[in-house]
Amino acid sequence: MVVTPLADDTALRYHDWVEDRRAYVRQASGGRLGYLHVPDMVANGWAQFHRDLRTEMPQEGLIVDVRGNGGGHLSELVLEKLSRKVTGWAISRGYEPMRYPEDSPRGPIVALTDEFAGSDGDIVSAGIKNRGIGPLVGTRTWGGVIGIDGRYQLVDGTIVTQPRYSFWLEGQGWGVENYGVDPDIEVVITPQDRVAGRDPQLEKAVELAMAALNEHPAVTPPALPPCRDDPVARDRHR
Repeated sequence: MVVTPLADDTALRYHDWVEDRRAYVRQASGGRLGYLHVPDMVANGWAQFHRDLRTEMPQEGLIVDVRGNGGGHLSELVLEKLSRKVTGWAISRGYEPMRYPEDSPRGPIVALTDEFAGSDGDIVSAGIKNRGIGPLVGTRTWGGVIGIDGRYQLVDGTIVTQPRYSFWLEGQGWGVENYGVDPDIEVVITPQDRVAGRDPQLEKAVELAMAALNEHPAVTPPALPPCRDDPVARDRHR
């Protein structure tokens, strides 16, 4: 057998980190909470968001982690899904009841952000706050929402960028640039926490989600209606 080593194990380490967070959330919540991490707001992050969406969102509550979000342009799509409400149920014979809309949370959401979430990571953090999706836990975001345009190139091949795209955000105004978005509840991860493998931000998020669940239980499918006593159908099958 010939072993071909990977050129870069970053992706493996990332997925191991995600699975470790998810395992902690499952254990700490007694299996009641789901966990999703969104690493950026481009194709990779959109794929990661959906990779486990169908297993995590059906849980009673949900932790949405946008820490380290590298930005992009898909925050409005992520926010749209997180903002959905269960307004119906689809019942199929032999299958578990399905929520309508299907990608809609059953219960409370708590979000995590930090100083490494920037650009669309700033914007999604602001959107979670101004839409009232749930409390935002962590530290102030990076603070860079003025996008650049790199259409000009010099004769030596150098690309010149220009600040071009700014954002006004409800509750934040124009003030996110060079400042960031403040969390609702600040929790700092210290160097000592990292060395010890602790994640106090995630611990706080689970605590808040469980408290919210106790106050507002997750929606559940309705009881099936009783079978009707149909004399016509009964006579037809005699």
